[in-house]
Amino acid sequence: MGVTDLSALLSEAGKKSGLLWINIPGDRAWPAWHVWVDGTAYVVSGPGEQNLPWLPAELAVTFRSKGTGGRLVTVPVTATIIPPDSEHWEVATTTLKGSRLNAPAGDIIARWSLDNTVYALTPHGEALDGPDNYSEDSGVAQPAHTPATTRTWQPWHYKGRPKWRRGTRR
Repeated sequence: MGVTDLSALLSEAGKKSGLLWINIPGDRAWPAWHVWVDGTAYVVSGPGEQNLPWLPAELAVTFRSKGTGGRLVTVPVTATIIPPDSEHWEVATTTLKGSRLNAPAGDIIARWSLDNTVYALTPHGEALDGPDNYSEDSGVAQPAHTPATTRTWQPWHYKGRPKWRRGTRR
């Protein structure tokens, strides 16, 4: 895949799909909503937003297909923190705010400047995995650890099951 083809594919995937997967070395892939502006994906993490671990400077990002939801292309990216005094802050945060679903009341950008981290994920280099060279690895990972458990399946019926259904199987 040529550089022009890759940038066109990334631009299309970045604009159409609001979800990408951040592949952190030595960890699992983390789903993240993002906005795509001028060849860079911006994500916000922290209290009240998506919880992402600290992102190293070099990592890989997998873009998905909007139509099928499947893996489209994986590229190496450089992750940079965008501080509030940066020239990119206003563009990144206003675009993120515009695409934020169910935004809480108040000045969300001011909250982000105090409590959250805004990252710029800029692709570089050749695609690691893409339409011309998908790896044989399925990409399946173990589910994230959680304290939630289920003992057994117990259906719940408001005011119990109807009398005509109790103890009868059809």
